[in-house]
Amino acid sequence: CSVPCKVFQDELGDLCRREKLYCKDLGVNKSNINDYEVEFLCDYKKTKDAELYMVKWKGYPESENSWEPKKNLKCPKLMKQFHLDLDQVLRRRKGSSIPRRLRKETVSLLTQKAKLHLSLQRWEAHLNQTRNHPGRIFVRNEVDLEGPPKNFTYINNYRVGPGIVLDEMAVGCECSSCWEEPVNGCCPGASLHRMAYNEKGQVRLRPGKPIYECNSQCKCGPECPNRVVQKGIQFDLCIFKTDNGRGWGVRTLQHIKKNTFVMEYVGEIISTDEAERRGHVYDRQGSTYLFDLDYVEDVYTVDAAHQGNVSHFVNHSVSVSSQLLGVGGGS
Repeated sequence: CSVPCKVFQDELGDLCRREKLYCKDLGVNKSNINDYEVEFLCDYKKTKDAELYMVKWKGYPESENSWEPKKNLKCPKLMKQFHLDLDQVLRRRKGSSIPRRLRKETVSLLTQKAKLHLSLQRWEAHLNQTRNHPGRIFVRNEVDLEGPPKNFTYINNYRVGPGIVLDEMAVGCECSSCWEEPVNGCCPGASLHRMAYNEKGQVRLRPGKPIYECNSQCKCGPECPNRVVQKGIQFDLCIFKTDNGRGWGVRTLQHIKKNTFVMEYVGEIISTDEAERRGHVYDRQGSTYLFDLDYVEDVYTVDAAHQGNVSHFVNHSVSVSSQLLGVGGGS
């Protein structure tokens, strides 16, 4: 059982420091409880003698913010991010050079952006702590001030909805090597189909043909070449805010060869009747995350609206870059 994350671990550490509480698990102890760490920079001014930055201290309220000279700050990444945000704000307001003092509206926007970066970093860390696949997840929003989605839980495997009972695989293959010595055509052969993958794990079937992978009843192990989807996401992917008003999208951070598996559409498995009911609700909201699960007959549907993986954020592209295929088998 899992629920959406309410408070991130570093936020608990901040709370301990604020309340002067020691916590071994969070690494807050007597020697570091009063340590000052820069959380973000939110203002800037230039005097005759120095450049000064307004510092928000980690674990302390904004009422404790203070001006600090540039020479005292040892946070190059935060300083770089501050100036990137400042340049973006000034460009939008048709300003080119940095003024000696910033306007209140600019400071307010910079503070909101800094808080956004923090929330997205925490969410990114949470996603990577939760995932069970090799591919890492990155999160970026350089468009607006929208933070992590609310009421969404990242899951790695399908969740079975109320009243749903899934049949377990009855039989599996007896192959000692599914690729080199398939017995009776391995699992695809049992369904009168051919092996879906080539020796590199790339799909070699025509679009529309189902894929049958080996399952939990098979003699072969987890490294079987006919268990591609089961090995999970292999590439680093980035959840990013689109600049065309389409919400969130997903892009790869690595080159992916044609016909290579990218991700599985994971969510809650529900009946078609429940999908019909939810579909009316989603239509009124202007979005849907429903996909029919079965290849021959629509018995079940996957709903990734509130529980899902990276695929929840995939958006439509002007030029088609991926294709949805049905896969049977698995664990």
